[in-house]
Amino acid sequence: MSASQVVPEYDVEFIASSVDTPGAGNVQDNSSTSSSSNSSKGSSWVSAVFLIINAALGAGLLNFPHAFDQAGGIAVALAVQAVLLLFVVGALLVLAYCARQHDCATYQEVVLRVCGHRFWSCCSLAVALYCYGTCITFLVIVGDFSDRIFASLYGPSYCLHWFMHRDFIIVTTSVVLILPMCFSQKIDFLKYPSMFGVFAALYLVLLVVVQYFVGGYNSHSTRTAPDSLEDILTAVPVVCFGYQCHVSSVPIYSCLEDRRLSTFAKSVLSATLLTALLYTVAGVFGYLTFGHGVASDILELYDARQPLVLVGILAMALKIITTYPILIFCGRTAVDDLYGQLRGLDEDAKRKSEFLRRTAIVSSWFLTTVVLACLVPNISIVIRMIGSLAATFIFVFPGLCLLFVSVKLDSSYYFAKTKWKLATAVVCVALGTFVFGQVLTMSIVDVVLGHGRAADVQLCTVPKNRTPVFIFHEVYLK
Repeated sequence: MSASQVVPEYDVEFIASSVDTPGAGNVQDNSSTSSSSNSSKGSSWVSAVFLIINAALGAGLLNFPHAFDQAGGIAVALAVQAVLLLFVVGALLVLAYCARQHDCATYQEVVLRVCGHRFWSCCSLAVALYCYGTCITFLVIVGDFSDRIFASLYGPSYCLHWFMHRDFIIVTTSVVLILPMCFSQKIDFLKYPSMFGVFAALYLVLLVVVQYFVGGYNSHSTRTAPDSLEDILTAVPVVCFGYQCHVSSVPIYSCLEDRRLSTFAKSVLSATLLTALLYTVAGVFGYLTFGHGVASDILELYDARQPLVLVGILAMALKIITTYPILIFCGRTAVDDLYGQLRGLDEDAKRKSEFLRRTAIVSSWFLTTVVLACLVPNISIVIRMIGSLAATFIFVFPGLCLLFVSVKLDSSYYFAKTKWKLATAVVCVALGTFVFGQVLTMSIVDVVLGHGRAADVQLCTVPKNRTPVFIFHEVYLK
């Protein structure tokens, strides 16, 4: 998500404003307008490369070094990443093929046209949950950034002052900077700030490399092998979260001037290689810098008194602040579509109650994400959960699309390639379902029972004579 990176309607809106393609409304309305965009001049395959990178590259960079440690070391993590990238690229091409066959403009529309309403409902629910989880992740990162800045500039006792406590910073930042942008019916005004996010991510990668060579940090030993299969599985959702650009890939493909699959394949391969290079560089150098002591958010480990580090933290914070409203817009659209489908609302009824529904969804969404962000100790927990959802976008839904398309083209299974497609589709769906169920279950068990290695950094040092009751009184009641 990232961060972006996770926004289904974000690219539709922004690309539509530049190349006159369909908007990001209800997927059932897109079919009437998607065909009209075919005649308009679209973007080049090179532009698509940067759009895909923008969709994939984001907050996952912060957690990648920690994923390398969890997987059992650099070699194992790179192997897991390489295997998953095969499915990532394959799924992108399957989605583009289906979008071309059915003239679709969004990911949800592809699922609707190819798989039917039931799977479309599941897809919309997954999109909403994914956006919701990513919003929580972003707010947790805001708290991490404030901890790092105050710990460096003030000292380890910063959290004893209420105005520097992470919960206060999360709430204040959310209410003052984020909330005013969340109720807008359109998000065109975020077009230019969102472009800054790519440069922020690139700066973060450069910062990680520079800090490795500058040195001065307490390094721990690095792992060379996983302790169990469970260690490898913990890295899968992080990789899925990092490379999940599939929801945005359909509108990107629909905006191409040349929509041949070979053209889009060039964009996909180029973007995947560049994104993999950036994630790998950040993961390897970040892990080598801190070893087994790496945190779930690597920026927590750097000294914010250094200007380069402070600029990196502020740049990523700005990226997060401008991306949260995009996520809530996409999640709100998915929830609204589901609500309209369940209630059987016609277009007139939707228009009349649109403002009320938008206000109710945004208010409840914002309030609950802020509360949960104050309760979640680190981003690793949330990324594992939403990473399991990312697996459905990469494995399950593209696999189902391949399955339905193959059966439709050759219902008698006469050709050998049909059997291979069906086998591949079954493997993708089965693998995605396994990853989703297993990783989500592991994450819930870790949260409930408190298992697993701690990934957060204790930046605030509380004196021994400060009891919890005294601290609460001093922070919140003084």
